[in-house]
Amino acid sequence: MHKLILFLVVFSVLISCTKEVNIDIPGYKAELVVDGNIETNGHPVVLLSQSANVYSEAYVETYVESFIADAIVKVVVDGDTTELEYLLLSEFPISTQIKFAEMLRIELDEVQLLPIKIYSSHVLKGEAGKAYELIIDYKNKIYNATTTIPQPTPLNSLKWVVEEGTTDYGLIKAKLSDPANQFDAYKYDSRRINIQPNGEPLDYVYRNGNGGGRIFRDRYFNGLTIDLTFKNPQKPKDSTIISAYKRYFRRGDSVLVKLSKLDKNTYDFFRLKREQLDSNGNPFSTPVNAKTNISGGALGIWGGFSPIYYLVYCTE
Repeated sequence: MHKLILFLVVFSVLISCTKEVNIDIPGYKAELVVDGNIETNGHPVVLLSQSANVYSEAYVETYVESFIADAIVKVVVDGDTTELEYLLLSEFPISTQIKFAEMLRIELDEVQLLPIKIYSSHVLKGEAGKAYELIIDYKNKIYNATTTIPQPTPLNSLKWVVEEGTTDYGLIKAKLSDPANQFDAYKYDSRRINIQPNGEPLDYVYRNGNGGGRIFRDRYFNGLTIDLTFKNPQKPKDSTIISAYKRYFRRGDSVLVKLSKLDKNTYDFFRLKREQLDSNGNPFSTPVNAKTNISGGALGIWGGFSPIYYLVYCTE
């Protein structure tokens, strides 16, 4: 009986000590998002949107409606200014369409179905060693960023090497001599150009190597010659491929390897973006905010790349 009375006294004290606390959570504020790049011999590609509220019940619809069409976008190089056109993606060369599909990480035929307009130019192409300033005039506010297309660094060698224990699967092995006493960052992409029965290549878009580099820098091999191993980043479309070798290149593949250099701001953005994607859903991960080189309060990146292309035949 004494225990019951004591419990009731403690319970009543706890109830009497409770207090309603009101916490003001700041409202969502849309911001300008820039996703733009230019590479050697490539046209500039810029997509402008407003950041979407991920807590909105109509998130997908909000994102589709977020593309910005009423901005003035210019690129300045060597003192010359080019105003970019805002046109449907289908109105640009197939190379620009492929580049945009790579930006969204989807297939070419999928991106061609989207009623998306982008800012680009039919006349301006990137050159290695030059700096490109992006200027955006939107709602009476100026945003700008500058990126440099670095001089490329060629690979010393590149070949397909059969995996031990198999006869039909292998990885691409390469050697790279990194320039000394300077910052260098690299991006690896590849696509298989095997012609299918329908006359189309097996892969239209380039993808980053999964586990074989993707984007990396020379922090631990500055000025050294290193060995690189590149895996196949593409989604296997052949059901006969053994699952254990889905990241390998298959005998008979013809592979275009694309190794690009990028400046430090571009590297930092994509490195932190990758960390953000890798930690998604992990309750023990440290929050990561991707850096931006856009001034004026916008989010995103204006990046420059200098690719070199290599054709690798997967034969001995």
